Amino acid sequence: MNLAKLANAGFAVPNGFLLPTSVYREYVRHNDLAPLINEALHDIDITSPEALSAASDQIRSQFRTGGLPPELASTLESGWPWLGANPVAVRSSATAEDLPDLSFAGQQDTYLNVVGTEALLEAVVNCWSSLWTARAIGYRARSNIPHDGAALAVVVQEMVISLASGVLFTANPLSGLRSESVVDATLGLGEALVGGHVEPDHYVVDTYKKEITHTFLGSKTIIIRGQPGGGVAAQEVATSQQEAIPDEVILDLVKTGQEIEALYGFPQDIEWAYLPSSTSLGDSLEPGDDLYILQSRPITSLFPIPDGMEPHPLQVLFSFGAVQGINDPMTPLGQDAIRFIFAGGASLFGFEVDHETQGIIKIAGERLWGNMTALIRHPIGARLAPRFFSAIEPGSLQALDEILADPQLGAGKGRLRFNTFWRLVSFAGTVWKRIIYFARRPEGKSEQIRHLYQAEIARLQAKSDQISGKDSPQGQSELFRKIYNGFVYAVPEIATAAAAGLIPLFILNRFSNHLTGSGDLALEVTRGLPNNVTTEMDLKLWETARIIRADNDALHQMRDNTDEALAALYLQDELPKTAQDAIASFLDEYGMRGLGEIDIGRPRWREQPAQIMQILRSYLQIDDESMAPDVVFERGERAAEKAIGELEAAARGTFGGRIKARVVRAAARRVRALAGLRESPKFFIIQIMGIIRKSLLDWGRELVDAGRLNNPDDLFYLYYNELEAFDEGNARDWKNLIVDRRQNYEREKLRMQIPRLLQSDGRAFYEGIITSESEAGTLVGSPVSPGVVEGSVRVVLDPQHANLAPGEILVCPGTDPAWTPLFLAAGGLVLEVGGMMTHGAIVAREYGIPAVVGVDRATERLITGMLIKVDGSSGVIEIL
Repeated sequence: MNLAKLANAGFAVPNGFLLPTSVYREYVRHNDLAPLINEALHDIDITSPEALSAASDQIRSQFRTGGLPPELASTLESGWPWLGANPVAVRSSATAEDLPDLSFAGQQDTYLNVVGTEALLEAVVNCWSSLWTARAIGYRARSNIPHDGAALAVVVQEMVISLASGVLFTANPLSGLRSESVVDATLGLGEALVGGHVEPDHYVVDTYKKEITHTFLGSKTIIIRGQPGGGVAAQEVATSQQEAIPDEVILDLVKTGQEIEALYGFPQDIEWAYLPSSTSLGDSLEPGDDLYILQSRPITSLFPIPDGMEPHPLQVLFSFGAVQGINDPMTPLGQDAIRFIFAGGASLFGFEVDHETQGIIKIAGERLWGNMTALIRHPIGARLAPRFFSAIEPGSLQALDEILADPQLGAGKGRLRFNTFWRLVSFAGTVWKRIIYFARRPEGKSEQIRHLYQAEIARLQAKSDQISGKDSPQGQSELFRKIYNGFVYAVPEIATAAAAGLIPLFILNRFSNHLTGSGDLALEVTRGLPNNVTTEMDLKLWETARIIRADNDALHQMRDNTDEALAALYLQDELPKTAQDAIASFLDEYGMRGLGEIDIGRPRWREQPAQIMQILRSYLQIDDESMAPDVVFERGERAAEKAIGELEAAARGTFGGRIKARVVRAAARRVRALAGLRESPKFFIIQIMGIIRKSLLDWGRELVDAGRLNNPDDLFYLYYNELEAFDEGNARDWKNLIVDRRQNYEREKLRMQIPRLLQSDGRAFYEGIITSESEAGTLVGSPVSPGVVEGSVRVVLDPQHANLAPGEILVCPGTDPAWTPLFLAAGGLVLEVGGMMTHGAIVAREYGIPAVVGVDRATERLITGMLIKVDGSSGVIEIL
């Protein structure tokens, strides 16, 4: 398809013909190969190279012994003369190839310089069989692409016996910079380059200025050339000082690449061949064509930038997911829910925007990105940004330093307009009034806040109950907009109460550093904080485990079944009564929570309780009473009081000690009473989302029964405006749209590396805090919970399959509240993302678990079973 598109657009593509996938399927049917393929792939271990190779050999041998249907053989025999009986390239093109984010490059075979009809017939069959190379079988399996739907077309093209060939990237594939093109070139055929046999010439070109900015001449010690009788041969040569192509051809190639990128609308990975017209071979290689385009596919390694965001002026975005501790994509309705929240935040500053016109949250790679350009262009904002990231995502600090130093950004050079200044002052005035209000009588106010927001939740639940059961688009839309209103309520009320407890924590931290040389005592004050909804949830789950432990029947049932089996029994109301009632009590209160819960489209615990079963089974392994979570929590409360006493004593021993000691005690009192509310704004919004999600699922079931949807949760794969249009009965193929969205979401889940920071020119920054080469055997991150622990590593990528044993050190990409029940069994915590004020750090401090965050590629560099020492005071992790 790509070759046809290029040819129709007027690019120089060698002539050829196609054998479509229907011909492959006819060959499989004619030789009855499907049962043999299924048998070879039955129960195959895709992690075993040996198993993949054995299956491949078995399948490909059957292809080679098969026979071509007579009509196909005669058609191919007439096809080669139609191309002038010139040498041809026989190329594979699989159905799943060249997807936007899965290129399949190199997974199937190509045969070059094929001469004669007999060789052509053999090459076609070999191409078909290359659908079943070991690498292609494994790649499909890992990419969740079914084998039974795979098929392969064959492209037969006139061979370009090139003097030079190579690859052009229309964006820099390493940095992501869209304004740079990269060219790799070698002498002879490109097989030497793509096969990894040669060090090519390497050029970097400034696409806009049309200048070659970097040149490296590779050794190019091997040249692959076509042979007169067919086939190719490699020849060793000494050509390190000879350029494969001259500079004018490089610039001409880059210009062609930009035209191809414009055709596709995304940066391209282009295979090309260079054959000056004076040496052209074959009738269909047009005179005057020097550069031939052999293929173009998306550069799948590039992380996308938000639609409509231009490279200039330069803009900077941070990963919303890294701050929240999740790297997964978000469903379309989940994306809009967060955009509603930020629109609500903008309204607090007097801006009248909606979820589409708010300018902070952007979407790229089905993930959310916060545009922080205005902040860091301002002189004050440029100074505050590093402090902000040191608290919420210290892994971004090293990249942020590089970004702030880029003169294109103009960090700190902007000016604050009077209108913006006045909005900020008005907002700050309101916030400080509320903070002072809560700080005056902290103990009573924390309870008052929780009572008020639970009353708000009750009102929303009543509204949902009123709508429930009615096919009422207006009602559903109104309910969804409550997310917006919820944020407008949560920030000035709940968040300011939490701020009244967190600001004194910074004061204590300054005192602690000044008096003791370390901030550890200040962090100790946050052990066992009251009024933290996440901590309360974890302790409630522990109490659930204790109830189950006291009933032998329930205990045996929990120990003898898998998590999935227990979840199924619970949903069918078939667990022993003690366990059924205890778990139901927990889920009545916290069932709206779940993994990746900020995405309203993600399942909740009450829908899929397997994770809860897994955590309960882990808790039931805790036999040491001193390690019981409630005992650990009480020990934390005593440690906090002790730390406060030590801080007071240290303060009294200095000049003005009595006054300082009173300040310490007053600050600590407010930290203890109010800082635990830090988790409440999010919990409030998650409760709102839980109500709305349940209402949408109920409605979705009605729509499935009516034949309008395939699944009850399909609605979450529509954006809010589409949801409204769907409600209004607008004619559209909604089912196929949702299927496409689901497939896109599943593909995005496979993306392994997510940048921490992203720029509008395409540059992406992935690395967290990294150590120098001299520190072999150690990893470094940001310390967020003091203490030192030695233990065995347990790398966990999915908390639903954690298998965490008590005392193991939990190593994971990031955490949200759905992970925190695991902390009660963990001996320590290591995260790739997160900061001092993110969920994982707060809960780790409350439980007294040493924790380090922002560790670059921790889940790759640490391996389950390793013995390590985690120092939550210094941020150093030592591999023992």
